[in-house]
Amino acid sequence: MQDYMMIHQDEKITLRDLAEAAMYSPWHALRAFSELIGKTPFEYLREIRLSTAAIKLRDTNMRILNIAIEASFDSHEGFTKAFTRAFAISPYDYRQCTPPIKLFTYYPIRHYYKTLMKGAEKMSSAVIFTQIIERPERILILKRGIEAKHYFDYCEEVGCDIWGILESIKGALYESIGVWLPESMRKPGTSEYCQAVEMPMNFNGVIPDGFEKITVPKCQYMLFHGEPFQDEDFNDAILTVQNAIKQYNPERYGWKWAPEAGPRFQLSPIGKRGYMEALPVEPIK
Repeated sequence: MQDYMMIHQDEKITLRDLAEAAMYSPWHALRAFSELIGKTPFEYLREIRLSTAAIKLRDTNMRILNIAIEASFDSHEGFTKAFTRAFAISPYDYRQCTPPIKLFTYYPIRHYYKTLMKGAEKMSSAVIFTQIIERPERILILKRGIEAKHYFDYCEEVGCDIWGILESIKGALYESIGVWLPESMRKPGTSEYCQAVEMPMNFNGVIPDGFEKITVPKCQYMLFHGEPFQDEDFNDAILTVQNAIKQYNPERYGWKWAPEAGPRFQLSPIGKRGYMEALPVEPIK
């Protein structure tokens, strides 16, 4: 049902459509979705549509009425009320100043159950590509946790909706990332792992409440890129790459790990492109 809504969000969707996608009766489909996700299918669908509309307001010159219609609203007024209720700012005001807002974050419920299996099924073999990339001096906007060392610990401490706020920040250099901060970039009583977005040095926009910005120096990275995978196998794909990293010796190729040069980071695991993780390195002199 989640996948169906993501694919068909621009179309009219009925409970019967969702029930057929789930191969349940409408009553069972509604009950299962509401219990597992914590909101009704149509509350969930509205979050998807409003967040898509926010991106269009931020990044295009489309008329607000046209954006409202594409989001399946019958009127400018109805769209404005719903948008303001969701994000505490009107569509017009959002377009003018684009402050950080909490966008919808797609998190398939099947991932949760796959995680409960604790990676019982591992990919037996895989091809991992490596390359050297460079990040310029930049600003990192992040929200720290408390003791988190990995993503799921971080979600328990901070919540899983941080990504949506980071993705809403205008002018990012790259997509949002999960980062493991080196000791020099941590604060006492805060976590090693957190989520962040990289911004240019001249960024002067709004910092979301509870977030902060730090300056990260120019740094070279060894990027590890795994093979494409089925979405439900995301946990296995991450473990495969991370196991490859543990066994990798960069000195064979003229590099050495430089853990204090910058944060280690991971990109969101997306099946069609494969999982990617990068560690700071420096050339051996």
